[in-house]
Amino acid sequence: LMAMHQYFMGMSQLELINRAPGFFKYQPHSVAAHSWKVTQIAQFLADVEEQNGAQINWKSVYEKALNHDYTERFIGDIKTPVKYATSTLRSMLADVEESMTENFIKTEIPEQFQAAYTRRLGEGKDDTIEGKILSISDKIDLLYEAYGELEKFNPEPVFVNIFQSSLEALAEFKDMASVKYLAKEILPEVFKEDFIHKDLLFDLAKSLLPDFADVVNN
Repeated sequence: LMAMHQYFMGMSQLELINRAPGFFKYQPHSVAAHSWKVTQIAQFLADVEEQNGAQINWKSVYEKALNHDYTERFIGDIKTPVKYATSTLRSMLADVEESMTENFIKTEIPEQFQAAYTRRLGEGKDDTIEGKILSISDKIDLLYEAYGELEKFNPEPVFVNIFQSSLEALAEFKDMASVKYLAKEILPEVFKEDFIHKDLLFDLAKSLLPDFADVVNN
């Protein structure tokens, strides 16, 4: 009989899957911890968007953020450069993830809950405002993971690259109220601290995010 037993067991697996595998880190981060942090960030960004007049589906915000990496339980955390190496590989990985997830739902989730888990474990990063909030939150946590290492003067070049690519990804959403808030209120605080490659990343942030440039130039 299918119960939720395997699903609950899987949460412990996510505590043991580390993000950005293969690089020295002063503080490793698990997929489970990341999911919780992204949910916290998404909750705040949704507040910002709502205060700026957006209609927010809160159930969708929480479902997307909490569940967005659950399927890494099936395929692990694949290094970003590998994942995006070719569009073919990217779509093949997505197919594998999708079929494993579908199979998992069919075999481990009780029938009356399957529709809900199909929605929750599907790709959350869509064109809805909640999907965009997820994309932004995911990148903010990634940026902070890299920042934590840069602040400790970890010389691994990968963390500069991660910080850089996070800024580039955030810049795609630079017209959204939540990214404007990040650029005006949060990033200036980030750059008050001392960290490795700070000047390079400061200049990059200014060139990518006009709202950040406005604040620091005035």
